[in-house]
Amino acid sequence: MKKFEGVSDEELALAYVKGNNRAFDELLSRTQTKLFTYIMFVVRDHDIADDIFQETFVKAIVKLQQGQYTNSGKFQFWLTRIAHNCIMDWYRLQQSHHIVEPNAENDLQNIKGGAPLDICREMELINEQVLVDVKKLMEALPATQREVVYMRYYQDLSFKEIAEMTGVSINTSLGRMRYALINMRRIAKDNHIELALVG
Repeated sequence: MKKFEGVSDEELALAYVKGNNRAFDELLSRTQTKLFTYIMFVVRDHDIADDIFQETFVKAIVKLQQGQYTNSGKFQFWLTRIAHNCIMDWYRLQQSHHIVEPNAENDLQNIKGGAPLDICREMELINEQVLVDVKKLMEALPATQREVVYMRYYQDLSFKEIAEMTGVSINTSLGRMRYALINMRRIAKDNHIELALVG
């Protein structure tokens, strides 16, 4: 919407609080893809991700209307933190830690990673396979480890930002990343997967 060109997410949120529903529509339009991708990456099930996405926005609306948002310049972080809490609530409701099988809709291979090195086709194929293997290894990680890897490498967030969004200390975020990398290396070694890019 050209009407909101140059208006920050924070300003849109505050405009919605003052009664401008179109400001919220614009805010939803700007944030929905990134937020849904994050939720989907963590829960790996389209229907569950859809439910959590809707719950996140319902909670965001309630919090906005209750004046629980102040312009801190970090609306996206605030929204992601709500989504994170909704995801954790969903996991707590599960009686057992069940495994969701990947399908065409939630396959991590659909996430766009960095382009392989443009040297020659053979090297490109090797590098593409390495990236596919890394994403498969990430699928085997526990949700908290998968989440921190996604935020760090796919959303390019600092560990301080990750800690803020997930409500844990920086040391906990770093610890989760450390264990994620250890687990990925162990799984790769057990399955004789070579993760080195060629160039």
